[in-house]
Amino acid sequence: MTEPSLHFDEDAAAFARQGFVDLGAVLKGPELTRFQDLYQHDRQAFSFFWHPYGHHQTANYDALVTSPEFDELIRHPLIYPRIENLMGGPLCFGEIGLRRMGRYEGDFHQEWHRDRAHHTEHPLRLDYIQLMVYLTDVDDNTHCISMSPESVDEPVLRDSAKQLERGIFDLHGPAGTCALFNASILHTATTRPTDVSRKTVQIYYGHRDRAPLANDSAVPATLWRDHEDSETRAFYGVLNERTRIMMNAFAPPK
Repeated sequence: MTEPSLHFDEDAAAFARQGFVDLGAVLKGPELTRFQDLYQHDRQAFSFFWHPYGHHQTANYDALVTSPEFDELIRHPLIYPRIENLMGGPLCFGEIGLRRMGRYEGDFHQEWHRDRAHHTEHPLRLDYIQLMVYLTDVDDNTHCISMSPESVDEPVLRDSAKQLERGIFDLHGPAGTCALFNASILHTATTRPTDVSRKTVQIYYGHRDRAPLANDSAVPATLWRDHEDSETRAFYGVLNERTRIMMNAFAPPK
């Protein structure tokens, strides 16, 4: 395995230049198969957690509840330190989404958006980072994630059309490909006519001293409250309102 520290400088340079970095095929062999199988089991065993999401997608954003083994991907030893280095401090969990985009016969479709405002006090303008994990092969004949490169030396353009003039990057790669990108840059799921399904895991990471990302993913108490490891409790301990509501609803009797 390649040490994550060997990539720290190039990761930071890529984020400064364009707001994202393609990590390549990080997951391979039995490890890739394990996460593919875990994804498929979740979709089959817990179909009632999967719901329509966005354009031509279904998703389970409570994957830590249904398949807590995904913690092994969330804190993958070859990826997590690289995210921590980019963020410049301790990380917190934001959310995890298992997503599927199936066979499609409709029109080419994109919905360009930013997930967060830029954190202008951060040298890389990072509030939350998204980790995109491909569990299927992705190329120019399938659905993909697309991003518009954005340098920290350039002003943030609120006009999406003007930002897109700076360019578009489509992330392609074999199953196991991973990428990191600033959740504040313009990006979209690109939907195109295809017979191929795209399966992904999409994970967000933030700063522990800032507000939660959203209310999509509930975090089990086994991770944020009851885990024996203090670092695990701290990473999962920035609780969103969804988790607090679940905690109150299922609290043990007094």
